[in-house]
Amino acid sequence: MLTLPIPVRLYNQSTGGLPMVNRVIAGIALSVMLIPTYSASVADARKPAPNFNLNDSNGAPIKLSDYKGKVVLLNFWATWCHGCGLEIPWFIEFQDEFKNKGLIVVGVSMDDDDWKSVKPYVQEKKINYTIVLGNKELGDQYGLGGMPMTVLIDRDGKIANSYLGVVDKNKCEQDIRILVQENARSLR
Repeated sequence: MLTLPIPVRLYNQSTGGLPMVNRVIAGIALSVMLIPTYSASVADARKPAPNFNLNDSNGAPIKLSDYKGKVVLLNFWATWCHGCGLEIPWFIEFQDEFKNKGLIVVGVSMDDDDWKSVKPYVQEKKINYTIVLGNKELGDQYGLGGMPMTVLIDRDGKIANSYLGVVDKNKCEQDIRILVQENARSLR
């Protein structure tokens, strides 16, 4: 039997011979060979974002499908959610910085008292992006398990990134920049 020169302490007598290092290397090699390779681009692997038709605070219908061709930051939040309040100023900045590059921010309030607490909160925080009231069905479609939850949707209406909990502002901004550039290339 051919073995690698290794310290005796790694030799596994209970297996009848193969040193542990050889077994580990063989296992890693087999695992690497079994990893599938994909020729499709990352964008091709994205799944469609569930569509919705909800009303904003003025009663105007907001449909996700109307934003095709735009990058959408969809944020599930509530007025009572501390982490949600931390993100809102960032999303206001993103809306200002990237709106002319094809970004739309949509906040989906999951408050259950209709607009009673949401409208004053939106005014107090000076939210500059669209807010709609969500519901359990929409939350279930997006896999909402806790808040905040943010989803980045590409220009084709497909989910590009999803963040559960407070987003890392820099990472989210970097992801937006990438998606907006994808958007810009496709519009030329």
